[in-house]
Amino acid sequence: MITKEDLLKQVSGTIGKAKVLELSRILKERNFALRDLIDLTFIADKDVAFKAAWILENMFLQDPESYLNDLGYLLARIKEVRHESCQRHYAKILMHITAKKSPAGIRRELEEIDLEPVVEACFDWLIDPKIKIAVKCFSAEALCNLRHRYSWIREELANQLAFLMRDGSAGIQSRSRRLLASLQR
Repeated sequence: MITKEDLLKQVSGTIGKAKVLELSRILKERNFALRDLIDLTFIADKDVAFKAAWILENMFLQDPESYLNDLGYLLARIKEVRHESCQRHYAKILMHITAKKSPAGIRRELEEIDLEPVVEACFDWLIDPKIKIAVKCFSAEALCNLRHRYSWIREELANQLAFLMRDGSAGIQSRSRRLLASLQR
């Protein structure tokens, strides 16, 4: 049995991708409480929080339906994510779980959850000039995925993407063009 304290010790040291994948596998095998992992992504130490968020992304996205009971908790905490490095992992999770290809169980569970706070967080990240480009891209993708649920997203997202394209990098311009084309369909 791995405790929250055991995991905290593991992620307090230097770890790379191989270790993240190994820890993700071990935690999954030992039914580590996803809520405890989520909580670790909010600790004050940015490096530890980042590693916990990296593990969270890997664990969750490998088998999202096994965490249906924790989905509401994960989404309820989105507005609290302050560490930039953690925002990237949360935004990536949002992008995947809101996609058309997300597992049926996830899609059904999302229908039961008020996602307006999530949408608000994504727009906040999209608008904030200090937020990293990857977070903006993942957030924009998640918002695009949610445009059918909240009809007002389409126009607001189109406006924000147009604004980002004015001075944005080649990457953000390419992603924005693709998302704007999706919004037109």
